[in-house]
Amino acid sequence: MRRLHIGALALSFVLAMPAAHAQLVIYRCTDASGAVTLQNGTPCPKGSKQQKKVMETPAPTLAPPTIAPPALPSPALPSPAPPQPAPVAPAPVAPAPAPTPPPQAVATPKQPPPALFECRTWDNTRYFGENPQPPPRCAPMQVTGLDGSNAMAGGAACQMMDDQCQPVAEAALCDAWRQRVRELDARATFGGGDAVPPEEAERIRRVLADSTCTP
Repeated sequence: MRRLHIGALALSFVLAMPAAHAQLVIYRCTDASGAVTLQNGTPCPKGSKQQKKVMETPAPTLAPPTIAPPALPSPALPSPAPPQPAPVAPAPVAPAPAPTPPPQAVATPKQPPPALFECRTWDNTRYFGENPQPPPRCAPMQVTGLDGSNAMAGGAACQMMDDQCQPVAEAALCDAWRQRVRELDARATFGGGDAVPPEEAERIRRVLADSTCTP
């Protein structure tokens, strides 16, 4: 058993040595009690029985050099595509001019109706006019003949009388102008009263229509 143990130790020393061509010195030591130890390169301690053995270690077989495989040729890189010309942006098209809107008629702001005057004639006939001092009227006079009768052989006599006029209040102007147009319509339908020329009647109606008295 001791020999097998010693052989195993020696083998372990041999395996533990570096793989180089050198001498291996093994010391076999036996102490006073008979215990045997193996020491690599170290002499036995004093008082021990020593046996020395020199062993030649063979040079390690050199492995054949590794030959690198030939480098494969690099794949040819595709040649870059020729630069494409930048797209030319189309020239901006000028927008068509907006159609000119037709001119709109400017509405003339309506104004309050002009002043009116309420007038009364010598026979107490009432009417509306724009003249505060209308021309005087001829009021007929009763003439007695030389014989005491009312017959007038030579003609008729009259006395010039002024109409009495007063301004219409501002709050009542619209009603007065409407009444004036209604009287014109009544004369045009039934007659009577002072004759009013057609152009004057049209002017009176237009003044009322263009005033603030109508919506």
